[in-house]
Amino acid sequence: MRISTKGRYSLEALLYMAMLPAGTYSSTKSISEHTGISDGYLEQLFIPLRKAGIVKGVRGPQGGYMPAKEAGAISVGDILRAVEGPMELVDCIRSTRCPAQDDCVSRHTWRELYEAVNCFIDSVSLENLSEAYRGLDYQDYTI
Repeated sequence: MRISTKGRYSLEALLYMAMLPAGTYSSTKSISEHTGISDGYLEQLFIPLRKAGIVKGVRGPQGGYMPAKEAGAISVGDILRAVEGPMELVDCIRSTRCPAQDDCVSRHTWRELYEAVNCFIDSVSLENLSEAYRGLDYQDYTI
């Protein structure tokens, strides 16, 4: 399993927005300036994130994007699955077409690993990341 730039950048953009005062909309240009992610790429990332109900946007001069829920209600897993899809290591985890699925020892291992990864990423919220970041002694915002 490899998290692509879509997953990493989506998490970074949402962490940036989560660290702003509640109710603050941020333009893609502003997010881009603070994270180094191009505003065109941010627009593409926000499409699946909006569909998943993770971000909301408002058009206009005072518009922009913000998290659609409180930071504590958005997990890393929510974000990654919205832009990456299921976090499966192998295709057979969801498939029921494998003729050896009942006797496959490795499938059991892959399922356990899949469940452990998903349990972990679902247990970390944007609020957790924001608090951890605020605890660092850095002057500039960069993940």
